[in-house]
Parts: sequence; C-alpha cells; structure tokens
Amino acid sequence: MSNPEMRSLEEINEKIRRGQAVVWTVEEVKALAPEWGVRKIAETVDVVCAGTFEPLESAGAVINLGHTDPPIKIRQCWLEGIPAYGGFGAVDLYLGVTATADYASAELGDGEQRGHFAREERGGGHVIEDLINGKSVSLRALGQGTDCYPRTALETQITKDSINQFYLYSPRGLYQNFVVGVNGGERLLYTYLGPLQPRLGNAVYGNPGAISPLFNDPLLEAVGIGTRIFLGGGVGYVAWEGTQHFPLQKRLPNQTPIGPAATLALIGDAKQMQGYWVRGCYFKNYGVSLMVGVAIPLPVLNEGVIAHCAVRDEEIVAPVMDFSIPRRVRPTFGLVSYAQLKSGRMTIEGKTVRVAPLASMARSREAAQTLKTWIEAGDFLLTAPVAPLPRERGFLPQDQLAK
Repeated sequence: MSNPEMRSLEEINEKIRRGQAVVWTVEEVKALAPEWGVRKIAETVDVVCAGTFEPLESAGAVINLGHTDPPIKIRQCWLEGIPAYGGFGAVDLYLGVTATADYASAELGDGEQRGHFAREERGGGHVIEDLINGKSVSLRALGQGTDCYPRTALETQITKDSINQFYLYSPRGLYQNFVVGVNGGERLLYTYLGPLQPRLGNAVYGNPGAISPLFNDPLLEAVGIGTRIFLGGGVGYVAWEGTQHFPLQKRLPNQTPIGPAATLALIGDAKQMQGYWVRGCYFKNYGVSLMVGVAIPLPVLNEGVIAHCAVRDEEIVAPVMDFSIPRRVRPTFGLVSYAQLKSGRMTIEGKTVRVAPLASMARSREAAQTLKTWIEAGDFLLTAPVAPLPRERGFLPQDQLAK
C-alpha cells in the first residue's frame, strides 16, 4: 500500500510550538480505529505516543568524577561496595546495572545477613537509583601511579550534583518483542523472568504487548538513530541499534515479529531523570536489574503509521519457552497471542496455566501519557533520525566447541 506523506516533521513541530498539535496514545488509536478508520485518525492526529516500563538488564551509568588534587588515574573503583569499570579515562567510570559487590574487596558491613543482602540483592541498579534520587554514595578507588597521576587511592562521597557527567546508557534498552517463560521440569526455577513454578505452574511474559513502542513501528520506519524519546522521566535518545538486534525475525502478515526481534540502544542524562521512573530491582536467586520507563513519539507522517498503531493484542504473538531445558535453543509450546496472555490464563497441553506480566502495564501507560502531556505543552519537540536502524541484521550465536 502506498503511503504518501500527509505532513512533514517540521510541520508537526511547528504545531507543537504553537500548542496546536493533536497527540494521542497508542491505546487511544486502538480504541477508536474500528469506529474512525485509519484514514480519519491519520488526518486528525499528529503524534502517537507509546510507552513501556520493564527491566533493563543490559544498562548502566557513565560517570565522570572530575579530577582530584593531586590527580588519580582510577583503575579499580567501588560505589557503595559495587564495582564500577574504570578501564578507560582517568576518572571516567561505567557502573553496570547487574554488578554486585565482590567478596574480596568490598566493605559490606557487619552481620552475615547484611552481607548476604549487600552481595546478592543490591547492585549497580540500586546505586544508580540512589544517585538519581539525590542520595550521597560512597566511593572508594585505587589508582595507577604515574608521573601525571601520582595519587593511588581515593575515598569520598559523591552525589549527582558533585560529579560532571552522569548519564544512563543502555546497549539494549528496548525490545520489539520477547518470550513467555514456563517451566516443564520438576523443580522451581529462578530466571530473568522471575520464579517459574514446576510442572507448568505459571507463565511470565516480558513485553507489554500492543502498547509497547516497537510493536507499533514494526518496520522501524518512524524510529531511528537520533530519535528523541522519554527515558527515565527525562529526555533521551536512540543511540544505535541495540545489542542482539534481530530484525530478520519471522513475522506475521501484519509485519509484527513472532519473537525477540529489533532492539534499541538508549542514552539520556540521568541528572534529569526521576527515581519514580528508574527503579533498582532484584530477581530472587537470579540477580539485579533496573526498571526503566521509556516512551517513544511516533510522528504521523502518513496513514501507514496509524495502520501499524492500530494493531491489537489479538493480532500479535510471543513464543512460549520451556526454561527447564538449560540450552540456548529451548523447546517451545508454540505461539500465544498477547490477548490470551493478558487474560491471565492460557492452556498448555490441556492444562490451564496462570499468566502474569513482568512489565508494569500501569506505568507503561503512564509513560506514554506523560510524553503526550509534554508534547501538548510544547515542552518536547520531535527529531528526525540521522540514520535508519538496520533491517537486515542477523543473529550470531557462539557455538565453538570447547578444547
């Protein structure tokens, strides 16, 4: 179907500046599409907003401390006992979300229970949340003594206001689709989807479905490198394709993928973010992650944008994976629609299985609504991508045999 341009991005931004832009959330599009039709909505609406609030395990914060006197060239560093990577600039650090205290060098406090909590249930994601919330965080660093960096140790307290740069960078910050996890084995499993009960006792799905941003731009036509987004309560950008970006995933006739597909790398100034939208979390016996709110504006340049945004949960699917098989390629119980998942029950081999989402549906909607409010108020202009996201990227496993 040909999709001639109905309006330009600059025309939309000019309407935003004048406070005249018509902005809908994707849920509003889906609700009115049967009655209004794609053409009428496309003629009426300038921007569609879609959001999600789900764990970002592949994420972290870049921090620049500023130079000490005398200067230090940091090579090992701990924030609240959590190791940060210091293998590049002298006082540049990267604090990974999933990093947890190491046993050899971190000072964890008294008591076995407190040490257990610090080591296993608190990690980089919690420290990032603390910094965003304005809390003071302990820093301990060891340096490589050189002629220009003679200092070899540093202990201090930092806040987001006492450091130069503090930005969130997620190499894989948004998924186009994900899997449904179940456990066909005989023992409880602790996974990145949370606990999976044995003998198909429950199912957990990671993506919020039809309200999720990339389900509404399946061919990556509206989103690209440089797209301005809502990230963690502040302004962010699409930085690059995400890691494990796999746009060649098999797709339904409506172009939505049947499993994990495209991903986006995201970046944003953490000093502008809000703790409400960036929350450290812990998955029992699995590890630490970070819940982050993300919302993307989709400019309605043509009818095709609305046609994609009209997709419903009944029309998109995810694969049901058996996590009891500890292999990269796990057996599946087929595909299930998101409408079925959101009903709270599904049937697997004749058995009724309870289903729950990992993402917060309420905050996913709130992220989209918040971005809508910003645009309507004239506080958020749209950006044209400086380059498209690749659509031909394959997925390479590591299958070398151990020697």
